[in-house]
Amino acid sequence: MSLKHVTTALAAAGAALILYVGLSYLFAPQATAPDFGVPTWPRQEGTAFLAVKGVRDVATGLVILALLLTGHRRALGWAMAAIAFVPVGDMVIVLNSGGPAGTAYGVHGATALAVAVTAALLLLRERLARPACLPADAAPPAGAAPSPVPSA
Repeated sequence: MSLKHVTTALAAAGAALILYVGLSYLFAPQATAPDFGVPTWPRQEGTAFLAVKGVRDVATGLVILALLLTGHRRALGWAMAAIAFVPVGDMVIVLNSGGPAGTAYGVHGATALAVAVTAALLLLRERLARPACLPADAAPPAGAAPSPVPSA
């Protein structure tokens, strides 16, 4: 399996997972919230804050899918590198709120690591896929159009 297939699978799985989480917060916030890891959650009218998390997660998944489906793999790598900040922030929130360290590290920390590794693999693959620069005096590849600018 090529690195391109691996990174595509990782990005698609990440998008699907975060879309699922986001939709869960939108449609079943009270059932989903305890898995986040903080000890207390808003009740009654305060549950709008859970919808905010749901919208954030759905938007994150849609950004990943949009970049993946349009083939902008380098931009996808950079976007996922930036997105890795979200689960790191979630991990810090759980730890600072007295939530279980196992959830903080096992859910949010592991997610941040998975997103960061996927970003690194996407960026590495794009770097490896770029053709090496040819020296100025090297002959162009076979079948390449001649340069319109004469060499000096």
